[in-house]
Amino acid sequence: MSSTTPLLQTIEPDEAEDHALSGNIHAAIPKPHAPVVLTPGSGVPQPAGMATSQGDAEAGLAGIFRQSAHPLALLFLYLFRIAAITVYILCGFFTSNFVLSTVFVVVLLAMDFWNCRNVAGRTLVGLRYWNQVDEDGESFWVFESRDPSRPANPVDSKMFWIALYTFPLLWLALLIVSLLKFNLSFVPIVMLALVFNVTNAIGFTYADRDAKQKWANNLASSGWNMGLGGFGGQILTGVVKSSVGRVFG
Repeated sequence: MSSTTPLLQTIEPDEAEDHALSGNIHAAIPKPHAPVVLTPGSGVPQPAGMATSQGDAEAGLAGIFRQSAHPLALLFLYLFRIAAITVYILCGFFTSNFVLSTVFVVVLLAMDFWNCRNVAGRTLVGLRYWNQVDEDGESFWVFESRDPSRPANPVDSKMFWIALYTFPLLWLALLIVSLLKFNLSFVPIVMLALVFNVTNAIGFTYADRDAKQKWANNLASSGWNMGLGGFGGQILTGVVKSSVGRVFG
């Protein structure tokens, strides 16, 4: 993650003498010059107007990927999701083979589901979930989260949650359009896309809630007991745990 904030303060060029010859020789008066700002990563000074603030230099998609700690994972997260919607919308312009279009969209949806659950979620926000069946045949959710002392990159976290909640809404809008146009042949594809996207959204939402609750419980059990101790510390720890449980549970 790079930054274009100037490392050195503004440097003025060497003074240039301007002698006015109007009968007498006056003292040298330095001419005002535009300040020159040195930016990291470039050996050539650039005018100050080129980057007036950090926000100007870090704006746009290029700035997002420069600030990301895992730009490749962020790229593929959006690539698979955008590709699935694009192929679904534009497949009729390139081929009339419905089966071929369906296969392409389903493959992209499956790749996006696997990448989001196993790669992007773990890399960008440090979360992972899956469903497990025990010996009695009962299924339950299993959540994993990274150490709270290693927080996720804020840009990665923001872009991940935007993708997680935005694309199910887009597929829902496409479902409504298909129903209004009576294009029922594409409804199963949209329903499958909604199942994949909504499953990831729900799974990571519960994984994030579980991670916050674990962090709060560990903080309450370790910090308060170490600071107070005894019977009073146990009572205060119980109060904190119950409060955290109501907030995150």
